[in-house]
Amino acid sequence: MAPRLPRPHRFDVCVAVGGLLGGLLLWGIGLGVRPADEPVVLFDGRWPLLAPLVVMAGCELLRRDAPRTGLLVGTAALIADTLTRGSLVTVIMYTDVMYAAVLYGPPASARRIPRITGLLTVAGAVVPFALWRTPEALLIGVAVGIVSFAPASTGLIVRNHREAADAALLRAEQTALLAEKDRVQAVTAERSRMARELHDLVAGHLSAIAVHSTAALSLDDAATTRQALGVIRENSVAGLAEMRRLIGILRDEGGGDTGPAAAPTLDGLDALVDGARANGLDVTLDAAPGENLPAPVELAAYRIVQESLTNALKHASKGPVHVRLARHAGALRVHVTSPYGAGDTPRAPGSGAGLVGMRERAALLHGTFEAGAVADPDAAGDTIWAVCATLPLTEGDLA
Repeated sequence: MAPRLPRPHRFDVCVAVGGLLGGLLLWGIGLGVRPADEPVVLFDGRWPLLAPLVVMAGCELLRRDAPRTGLLVGTAALIADTLTRGSLVTVIMYTDVMYAAVLYGPPASARRIPRITGLLTVAGAVVPFALWRTPEALLIGVAVGIVSFAPASTGLIVRNHREAADAALLRAEQTALLAEKDRVQAVTAERSRMARELHDLVAGHLSAIAVHSTAALSLDDAATTRQALGVIRENSVAGLAEMRRLIGILRDEGGGDTGPAAAPTLDGLDALVDGARANGLDVTLDAAPGENLPAPVELAAYRIVQESLTNALKHASKGPVHVRLARHAGALRVHVTSPYGAGDTPRAPGSGAGLVGMRERAALLHGTFEAGAVADPDAAGDTIWAVCATLPLTEGDLA
């Protein structure tokens, strides 16, 4: 079954019908382009004008869907029209067919047609002038240029402008897509950063509250209960203050005290260790990080130690917890160990987000992070939980 031809565009139908009616009007009043006594007029009379006119009107229907076919058939109709008295409407419609062939045709045709018509225009001026040696012969080239080269050049100019506009629109859409992608990535990175900060700021206090409330409920001793309630109150107040500071950061409230909680430094390690000791951990601190550390490195190291102590409070067996920070080979090394018992029941529930956050902090600084159970080098047969992070001493993007 032969494929169906597409329906002509409404504008093309209007052009074809309008051209045909205009040509019939000129034919009806007997108006032609050339007098009957011209040598080129081989078919005299009014009726020969109609065939090229009708064919050219049909070519107008192909101007958008089959522009090259329309141009070839239209060129043949124009040649046939020159052998008659000629119709001005047929010539005008041919210029539109030439324009459409460049505008809507394939890119190769759009480049080739103006060159061919330009050569024909030059030849139409030079050859007759060389043969007849009269200035009037140059008018043939002018006529060829008006009928062929001018509409082809106009079509090429319009096509180039449309392609440039389409390219600009495509670039704008791509820029918008990239901007949206950057925005989504920025929002995701900010959410991840706030999740890490929220976990690091609050998890330690809530873990201490959970551990000491469990102790208060399980031991029937007034002194122990009172001590546990004191620790619970201390951690709940501190956690509430941290939450208020974090909410202030999120709301961008200028009047709140948001700076200290948002960017702790290694100078606060002693206070961090004292808080862990108050919660019942046996912590020893060996810190020699040196001076002039980049702020992102200090923040990451502080948060890794903080989370490691929180995990020790929730999961570690009874025993010493060692925290060591040292500067070596252009990097800050953080090493935290705690007793490990595979069968021990956690004193507070955990989600695993702490390990993920520590690993992300190290990765953002192009460092390394390892955490897991290893053999205790100081006690044969014992197992410890070791957290090891290496943070290069270069400025990083700690999102």
